[in-house]
Amino acid sequence: MLERCLGLRRARQIHRVFEQGKLTIVCLVLTIIVLRGTLGAGKFGTPEQDFIQIREHLHYEEHHRHRHHHRALVEEKQPKIKSAHVVRDDFEDNNKPRDPNVPYSLGPKISDWDQQRSEWLKLHPNRPNFLTPTKPRVLLVTGSSPKLCENPVGDHYLVKSIKNKIDYCRLHGMEIFYNLALLDAEMSGFWAKLPLIRMLLTSHPEVEFLWWMDSDAMFTDMAFELPWERYKDKNLVMHGWDQMVYDDKNWIGLNTGSFLLRNSQWSLDLLDVWAPMGPKGETRIEAGKVLTAYLKDRPVFEADDQSAMVYILATQRERWGEKVYLESQYYLHGYWGILVDKYEEMIEQYHPGYGDHRWPLVTHFVGCKPCGKFGDYPVERCLKQMDRAFNFGDNQILQMYGFTHKSLGSRRVKRTRNETDRPLEIKDELGLLHPKFKTKLTT
Repeated sequence: MLERCLGLRRARQIHRVFEQGKLTIVCLVLTIIVLRGTLGAGKFGTPEQDFIQIREHLHYEEHHRHRHHHRALVEEKQPKIKSAHVVRDDFEDNNKPRDPNVPYSLGPKISDWDQQRSEWLKLHPNRPNFLTPTKPRVLLVTGSSPKLCENPVGDHYLVKSIKNKIDYCRLHGMEIFYNLALLDAEMSGFWAKLPLIRMLLTSHPEVEFLWWMDSDAMFTDMAFELPWERYKDKNLVMHGWDQMVYDDKNWIGLNTGSFLLRNSQWSLDLLDVWAPMGPKGETRIEAGKVLTAYLKDRPVFEADDQSAMVYILATQRERWGEKVYLESQYYLHGYWGILVDKYEEMIEQYHPGYGDHRWPLVTHFVGCKPCGKFGDYPVERCLKQMDRAFNFGDNQILQMYGFTHKSLGSRRVKRTRNETDRPLEIKDELGLLHPKFKTKLTT
């Protein structure tokens, strides 16, 4: 009986092994077929070849990650293409194409703004347009594109630029408005500021002067106060020269990267004359041809706001010139190429408060495109010099608190005075602040 049971068990084991063997043979045949197919198609190699390819791929990825680590982080966290696509689609859905036969306008015609504004100010005495008899209420306006920078490091420099402007406004009792919205799809690029300026002038009647400043311009004299008394009868203040604009008709006779515009009917009328050259497309291209033909040394390219302003002033001086002040006694706009390398010399010989070549009020990085891929100058040079300009201005802030950058090219800081239990008694021992500012900034 026991022998019979052992025989049946052995028979079952032999049968199970046979069935497993058939399954193994079938799997082996299928594997061979698949491998032959893929080898024939050239999609698979030997294990050694596969290892080499994987190693090369990993090496490339590591090299790519090392060189573009910051870009990878930005693109991973912020889907650049998708977000830009959403912004564009949302904007286009809400803006119907304008009839090309209808002249462009920034908005409904306003003809009695001075009267409207005067009545508003009487009804709101707690919001005067002048902070003191000689100091007007000023709104500094700047902005940047709603999209991510094409060069990811550009977003970092936009933060530095707005921080710089906030510091200056805080010290001088100014308000600041930072814009990220493209208010009019037709007025892109150079021209995007015009719809924004008009909107802010009419929305803030308490503001006497609007100060536009490009995002690539930085304050480098934190102590300089604009000579407001000089502009008491003027409505537009731009850095420039009368001879270059009115006589030479030179397209770089003034600069629109930093300018003051009084809140008035005159200014709204000027915007109405300025804006029609700005709509993108055929209008801007044809206007560019007119500007190139009329203005001295202007290259051939589409209309820009600066050339358009020179053209308006040169051809309509009788209408506008009396209320325009072209400022050249200090740097309302200072070209970075002639200033940044002289900062150490300025520190050695002068102090803040001059605003001119000795200590420039504004350093403007014209031709640098830190947010874009292409500019008139190598991006490495621009970023290095922008760091120096930022630190030059930032030192004037940090020194009030006992710190300074280790050098104009370093983000690191060092302490300049010992800590004390009587901080309110600290004086401006460094003497870097303008005398008229010392009391205000140290009390």
